[in-house]
Amino acid sequence: MCARLFQPVRLLLMAALIGLVLLSCTRIDLTYRNLDRLIPWSLSDYLDMNGEQKSWLNERLKTHLSWHCQTQLPGYLAWLDRVRNMVTKDQITDQQIQARSAEAKQAIARVVQTITPSAVELLRGLDDQQVEEMRQAFADDVRKRQEKHVKIPLDKQISNRVARMERRLTPWLGELNPAQRQRIEAWSRSLGEQHRQWIVNRVHWQTQFTKAVEQRQSPEFPHRIEVLLRDRESLWTPEYRLAYNRTEAAVRSMLVDVMQLSSPAQRQHLEQKLADVRQDVSELKCLEAVSQS
Repeated sequence: MCARLFQPVRLLLMAALIGLVLLSCTRIDLTYRNLDRLIPWSLSDYLDMNGEQKSWLNERLKTHLSWHCQTQLPGYLAWLDRVRNMVTKDQITDQQIQARSAEAKQAIARVVQTITPSAVELLRGLDDQQVEEMRQAFADDVRKRQEKHVKIPLDKQISNRVARMERRLTPWLGELNPAQRQRIEAWSRSLGEQHRQWIVNRVHWQTQFTKAVEQRQSPEFPHRIEVLLRDRESLWTPEYRLAYNRTEAAVRSMLVDVMQLSSPAQRQHLEQKLADVRQDVSELKCLEAVSQS
């Protein structure tokens, strides 16, 4: 549940993402802050909840986390096995990555579907001041992202993207070789100013979300929130849809090439990392009831 849900998928890194998701089940102390990973907006960044709301959400999250750990994690173990099998058999292809991506998206959809009623109930209880604070927080969010990702020279955008991807890959593969670094740089350059469409689409979604919350007592409110949370893709701008599909394909192609350029030591390192994540997940206490049933 600690995954950023609606960004272009980096499938070989999904093991790290899922690992964080699963390990969060042992950390109820995260309480209400976990929900910002379950729905595509951050409560801690955009909404200042009062004590009563935090307490309510804390209890609701315990229920959601218990459900997630006992019903969803066994499937994640199988998913990790399939990812590791791809590495072991040297079958990291575009087709295989798409298959694992589809499985991961289905898992995410199940989580979103389950928590949506809680999100509706929480949002319905907001007062007007909280809604206005959320609106202002959305505006601040966009301004910061524009400063960080758009209002800088293109070459700087490219180098920043390269650095982020290398930081994501290095823990799983170890130190990258020159050929891998060149491929990552070529990938980054091919994306150009992709952040611009991403931010425009983000504003588009935030605007619709805010309008829905303003009408939170309406009978149509639960359905509108369900669409906003579960069917985000249906609300994408046409330009972003094209950019997203292009970006996702570019990421898959880059990852396939990076793995083809990997050394035996790197592949062994990746296999071991995946095995470690799987072991950590399988040893979670919340899975004991499942294994004993």
